[in-house]
Amino acid sequence: MVERVDVSEAAASLLRELRGRHGELMFHQSGGCCDGSSPMCYPAGEFLVGDVDEHLGDLDLGDGGRVGVWMTKAQYEYWKHTHLTIDVVDGRGAGFSLEAPEGKRFMIRSRLFTDEEWLELKDAHLV
Repeated sequence: MVERVDVSEAAASLLRELRGRHGELMFHQSGGCCDGSSPMCYPAGEFLVGDVDEHLGDLDLGDGGRVGVWMTKAQYEYWKHTHLTIDVVDGRGAGFSLEAPEGKRFMIRSRLFTDEEWLELKDAHLV
């Protein structure tokens, strides 16, 4: 099955560390403005998601742990043709995201779905 979201090994490693300190985690893809369209990492449930949000999937941390990823439905309309990978780089993270004190920042790497992937998503009624 085609996944909408994935995680780099470097980001998965940092997420395992953060989960050890903060408990279960979640991401919400920021829509811009203050956070510059950054994926924001929170303790699970600290950022309230609702009817205006789309659950894109869960990141597999490689140790049995999973981290849910959401974005607003309005933003999803622009990104629905895109596979997203959460990665991490050195630099100052967004102030509300858990990686900020680590001298790291999460970022999105994206690519368009291939025609085959898009058809699989459509056949599964996921678009």
